[in-house]
Amino acid sequence: MLTDTIIRYVKKVYTNFATHVYDVPPRMLALLILIIIANLPFMGIPTHRLGIFTTANLIAILAVSWDLLVGRTGQISLGHALFYGVGAYATALLYKYLHWPWWTTIPLSIIAGVGVALIIGIPCLRFKGPYLALVTMAFPLAVVGFFYYYRDIFRGETGLSVKPIFAPPIVSYSQKPIANYYLSLALLTISSIIIYKVATSKTGIVFVSILDDELGSKACGINTTKYKLLSFAISGLFGSLAGAFAAHLTGSANPRYFIEKTALIPTEYSLIPIIATILGGIGTIYGPIVGTYLYYTLNNYVFEYVITGIDKPTRILFFMAIIIFLIVKWPRGIARTIVEKLEDLQEPREVEEILKEKAKSEETS
Repeated sequence: MLTDTIIRYVKKVYTNFATHVYDVPPRMLALLILIIIANLPFMGIPTHRLGIFTTANLIAILAVSWDLLVGRTGQISLGHALFYGVGAYATALLYKYLHWPWWTTIPLSIIAGVGVALIIGIPCLRFKGPYLALVTMAFPLAVVGFFYYYRDIFRGETGLSVKPIFAPPIVSYSQKPIANYYLSLALLTISSIIIYKVATSKTGIVFVSILDDELGSKACGINTTKYKLLSFAISGLFGSLAGAFAAHLTGSANPRYFIEKTALIPTEYSLIPIIATILGGIGTIYGPIVGTYLYYTLNNYVFEYVITGIDKPTRILFFMAIIIFLIVKWPRGIARTIVEKLEDLQEPREVEEILKEKAKSEETS
């Protein structure tokens, strides 16, 4: 009896996999890429270099949250690093002054990120287009100035130290980068699934309707203000989630000079989500993930080992040139263009065949 149940379950899983993954080329490609990413620590990459991909996973969460805000509702933000920094500093402050553990500080930092998103979202709704972009860009710079002014609390340029999640005796120092990588990958996977579910839900449809025709959405009785604030809140939630875990995985929350040095609230961390999303494909959810990995591969491997001697400002100019090229040649992004090409390879299936497979799966269940 138990054997028959297991066999039925295996057949059902295989049927669902064959129907929804194997027969759909884009999903099969995504599965293969996920398998490769999950095995990166065992593919000869030095352990100390895994920190690059750990950061890439966290920035990918930030980029996906930016894509939900901009690619779905059209609320252009050039200061998305604000949420990343709020999450990092909130968890760092709670740890330093109250000595709370990370499983307490991170949820509270996420709440703080949502609160900040709602606070800045209300005045930002009065602006549109380039004016909204300029206002959002000003917020991270203002917060950095605030942190420098009250350096006795926020420790100025040096920032705040945070206890890492993985430390001896839980994990040895040699295995710490691997543990950090898999935790960040798990966070990226879970966050992407949740954001994808939001984007494809009724709420996501309303977001797209606001993007396409805000006046028409209002005429249909949709409270556009409420949904815009909701998009800010969801985006701030996942941005602060990434920042809070970044602080605990790196051991610090530290603002530095923007562009020349990486940090938690500089302009650079507002640019990377934009670059990554346009590289991969805006409004796709999966595009920012692909774009982030492309960015970090080019920036930390190609420019370090293949094309050497290029400083960071020149690299940013190089990425801007790529973005201009993509806007002209492939306005839908690299990942989205590849997915559309793969969808063309998918063989058309008859309605009767699909219904027959569905009936079979229901019988086995």
